Amino acid sequence: MNIFEKLFGTSSQREVKAIMPIVDKIESLSSKYEDMEDGELQGQTDALRARLSAGETLDDILPDAFAVCREAARRVLGMYPYRVQLIGGIILNQGRIAEMRTGEGKTLVAALPAFLNGLSGEGVHVVTVNDYLAKRDSEWMGKVYRFLGLTVGLVIHDIQPKDRKASYAADITYGTNNEFGFDYLRDNMAIYATEMVQRGHAFAIVDEVDSILIDEARTPLIISGKGAKADDLYGRANAFARGLKPIRVKETDEKEDNDELYKDYDYIINEKLKTCSLTRRGVKKAEEFFGVENLTDPDNIRIQHHVNQAIKAWGIMHRDQDYVVKDGEVIIVDEFTGRLMFGRRYNEGLHQAIEAKEHVEVANESKTLATITFQNYFRLYDKLSGMTGTAMTEEEEFGTIYELDIVEIPTNRPVQRIDHHDVVYKNETGKLRAI
Repeated sequence: MNIFEKLFGTSSQREVKAIMPIVDKIESLSSKYEDMEDGELQGQTDALRARLSAGETLDDILPDAFAVCREAARRVLGMYPYRVQLIGGIILNQGRIAEMRTGEGKTLVAALPAFLNGLSGEGVHVVTVNDYLAKRDSEWMGKVYRFLGLTVGLVIHDIQPKDRKASYAADITYGTNNEFGFDYLRDNMAIYATEMVQRGHAFAIVDEVDSILIDEARTPLIISGKGAKADDLYGRANAFARGLKPIRVKETDEKEDNDELYKDYDYIINEKLKTCSLTRRGVKKAEEFFGVENLTDPDNIRIQHHVNQAIKAWGIMHRDQDYVVKDGEVIIVDEFTGRLMFGRRYNEGLHQAIEAKEHVEVANESKTLATITFQNYFRLYDKLSGMTGTAMTEEEEFGTIYELDIVEIPTNRPVQRIDHHDVVYKNETGKLRAI
């Protein structure tokens, strides 16, 4: 720590200190709501909504709303949010990122701002990384919301369109980042307004925010339509690529245009960039195989494209790692979660190239009808917040891309574990030696 931080504390410590009067206010109201009967406590939801209608803001009613939700959680779940969890909830309501250690109860923390913002009637989206967590949290925290008279929705893979609309109409909606994004794309493709399921993007609380907003930020969500019938070029390109001799390089500065270095190989696999490219020898073989004079001629662009996808299918895409073959289908494996992504396909003919490689039926080609990245989707929200155990390492990206700042929330009890700084090694050998 530098001298300034020693004297005045870190920025997070100063932010937490500024929030403490609000926390004290919530604590002071605890006995008031503790003494109420269930019916009277449940009636506070309408009373808080009436205050909003009368012109008060969410910040004005925050202490009472948090105290009501806190007492409801105690009665329904047997869980009473600690002071540090109140701090985390306030940070989320402010549209910021709360960095809380694993085990500090982020699921319960999210319930506080979700209840508060759910009172506005504009809808709150609580975003998780997979269907299991979305379903679990909606059922678990949903008991508190329903006790207080709020409606709860769930948007996961198996939910039908008619049920999705009802889920989005709820005060608080739990779902995965994939489903929220795809529903947005489908709404933009809808012919009639009645077919749209979402009703706006007022407030989102993103769990594991660094995974969704940083790691998967540039991941495109793509809705494809039926394109042209797959031609026999996939099979021919696969037959050609199967017999080629590759060479793998690990860095971007390996001088891939060095003909002498690669004269005994047909194509180069760049593992860092995940690209494949034919060498001069490979190009010559392709021209002989397909009976063309110049592979790079504009008239041969389709052949060149199919060859490039075929060598990528053989060189970059690995079975049981990037995809699996199940019941005669090639199914993508999510690189972040390891789960099978049913219904998703690689674009630009790569999926068909893998199907040809694995000797399964090559499906029709597809064309992109709608696409958006997670980065652009989540910037649609009027207020965006998130929580995770590891956000500070991406502090600059969160600030630059999403205009989100991060506040470290102290643990409820002192941490006994000793956390060392991250150590980065130049190569794998160094890492393994250190281990």
